[in-house]
Amino acid sequence: MTFRTRTFVGAMFAAALAVGVGTWFTEQAVRASLHEDVRQGLITEARLLASLLAQRPEIGDPDDEADALGSRIGARVTLIGADGRVLGDSAVAKADLPSLENHATREEVIQAGRSGEGTAARQSHTTGVWTMYAAVRVPEGPIAYARVALPLTTADGRVAAVRKFALAGLAAGLLAAVGLAWVTSVLLNRRIRIVADAAQRYREGDFTEPARDYGRDEIGTVASVLDESARELGARLSDMARERAHMEAILTGMVEGVVLVNRAGRLVLSNPAVRSMLRLPATAEGQHFLEMVRQPDIATQMTHALAGEHPSPVEVQLERDGRRIFVAHAVPVARERGGGAVLVLHDITERRRADQVRRDFVANVSHELRTPLTAIRGYVEALADQPPPQDAQRFIEIISRHALRMERLVRDLLRLARLDAGQEPLQRANCSLAAIAGGVAHDLETPLEARQQSVDVRIAGDAATVPGDPAKLHDVLRNLVENASNYSPQGGTIEIASRRRDGAIEITVADRGPGIPDADLPRIFERFYRVDRSRTRDPGGTGLGLSIVRHLVELHGGTVSAANREGGGAIFTLRLPVAPADAI
Repeated sequence: MTFRTRTFVGAMFAAALAVGVGTWFTEQAVRASLHEDVRQGLITEARLLASLLAQRPEIGDPDDEADALGSRIGARVTLIGADGRVLGDSAVAKADLPSLENHATREEVIQAGRSGEGTAARQSHTTGVWTMYAAVRVPEGPIAYARVALPLTTADGRVAAVRKFALAGLAAGLLAAVGLAWVTSVLLNRRIRIVADAAQRYREGDFTEPARDYGRDEIGTVASVLDESARELGARLSDMARERAHMEAILTGMVEGVVLVNRAGRLVLSNPAVRSMLRLPATAEGQHFLEMVRQPDIATQMTHALAGEHPSPVEVQLERDGRRIFVAHAVPVARERGGGAVLVLHDITERRRADQVRRDFVANVSHELRTPLTAIRGYVEALADQPPPQDAQRFIEIISRHALRMERLVRDLLRLARLDAGQEPLQRANCSLAAIAGGVAHDLETPLEARQQSVDVRIAGDAATVPGDPAKLHDVLRNLVENASNYSPQGGTIEIASRRRDGAIEITVADRGPGIPDADLPRIFERFYRVDRSRTRDPGGTGLGLSIVRHLVELHGGTVSAANREGGGAIFTLRLPVAPADAI
């Protein structure tokens, strides 16, 4: 609905309401006045009837008397006994009088019994017409009450006539109001339409068209001020929207987590990175930072920053296992910019892990190379001093063993380098796991017999073959069995098993050694990482076997994991996908 239509309808409604309310009050006043005139007239007639009946010593048939009196005064006359029984009624035949209800409970009769006279207006039980009743008590005689009744249809007819005149006046007033309201609404609508068109353009972001003359009256002044304000706000909103888009793009692309809180400590802004780090819900805006961050160091930083201080960055751990490390840095927001604080979280887990791996690598390589070199140099010096012939052979064997160890170390390092560079191609074929396990047991027969250890192979029928490179799978099992042998007790058994599970072949290598501490399980496949940190123990390997195993298994598209067995010992599980036949 347009403004002009609303203005017109509003004026029409106001005029109609005013005339309608006036007509209603007039009608009610006329009706009340007419009803009062009827009531007073009926009271007067009832008094005259009561006086007439009281002066007559003898009364014949009460019904005939009621008919005669009713015809004289032009109203319904009812004569009622002291017990409320109707003795005569000018509107009811004599034969029907016994069927009438007892009138002792009629309102006008009750009032007459109390004060001598009474009136009431209601719908007649006999005629069904709204009627005014007036009853007066008769002092003497068999008739106790004389009641006179007159229908209100005559009074309602007069009220209807007044209503017609009022409605005619209403129609005339409305016609005049229609013309005046229409002219006013048209003129006003033109002015408002100009302002609305400008506002619509501003809403759509079009601020190019210059402002027009809106007039010099009050509407024109308001429109001009609003136009200037809207154009200025539009320019500012454009700048703000551009800056906000830039800021959101920057925050979304940042790997660092950013949180902005206001001076009350409630969240105002956060980027996806920090919501992932702190596990914040999407509806976290408006919550206090103490409800979101349970880490005491971060809470302390935010508290100091909200107080206007510049706390130093701290390293924190947001997870109980301590696997992820963050640097938290909070800075205050200037009070003239609204106050508050900004928290930045930077994930340095990979950096710390890389540093640890680098340190471990340097330490382990130094140890692995220094040990055989020291032995070789010592025994070469002993040979240079012309040792006895019986010791020369033993020294040469020691030198040969350590040189072989260095060769294996260099070979494993080179192989890891090739695996990292993707230079180890796969020669896929359907490999028999029983044949591979038997070959590994044969290769390691000498060290296994030296430790009085045995290998128990259990291959399931539906997991007897696996697609892959047989040479590389042989290296995988060899490294795992050799590792199990190094950490198994004297006379222990190493178990190799396979089964099909969830669309893949699972191969397990298990032992009954000391197991792996839970803290070491996540790093067991790192280069040179050993559960036994003692430098004095030499299990015989290079410390690179499990790292090579992981790379070779991942080269096949599988996974390898380590866990502890119930009752003691470790178990390594390989999961290799079952490739379709045409992929072999």
